[in-house]
Amino acid sequence: MDDPIALRPVEEDDLAMLGDLVGGDPDAAGEFSWYGWTDRHQWHRRWAENGLLGDDGGTLMVVRGQERLGLVNWRRKSPTPTAYCWEIGIALAARARGHGYGTEAHRLLVRYLFAHTPVHRIEAATEAGNIAEQRALEKAGFTREGLLRGIGWRDGAWRDGIWFSVLRTDLAV
Repeated sequence: MDDPIALRPVEEDDLAMLGDLVGGDPDAAGEFSWYGWTDRHQWHRRWAENGLLGDDGGTLMVVRGQERLGLVNWRRKSPTPTAYCWEIGIALAARARGHGYGTEAHRLLVRYLFAHTPVHRIEAATEAGNIAEQRALEKAGFTREGLLRGIGWRDGAWRDGIWFSVLRTDLAV
C-alpha cells in the first residue's frame, strides 16, 4: 500500500520546489496558479527568517514518504478587530494532481490548524474555473459560500472566484 500523505515543516532542500510552484515555472505552477514570474529568492529569505512558520501564517510541505508533492499554506485574516481566521492555499506538483492528495492535504491542514490555534473559521478561495480544487475543498469538508465576481487577475483577464469555509463546529477533528 502507498504511504499516506503527510505535512511537515519546510527544509532548505525544499525551497527550489517552492520557487517553481509559486512563480518560478509556468508548467509547475499549472493553469490556475501561474500569475507571472516572481522573486524565487523570497522563499530563501522567508525561510532564513522563520523557517516559513510564524504567528501570522506558515507553509508546510505535502509529502508521501520521501516524495515531495507540494505545499500548503495559511495566513491570518482579521475580519473584525477582535477576531481572526485563517485563509489557506495549496500548490501541488503536476504529477501529484488528480490523485486525491489535495483533498487529504486540505483535511490535514484543517485538522492541524484547529488543533494548534484557537480559530473558529478557515477560509479558502479558488478560481471559478478550477473545478478540481472546488471538489477537493468540498470533499475536505468546506462549504461553498459564494461567487466573488472579478476578484483575481490572471493571464490578461479578471477572473471570478468561489469562496469556501469550514468552521470548527462543522468537523469532528
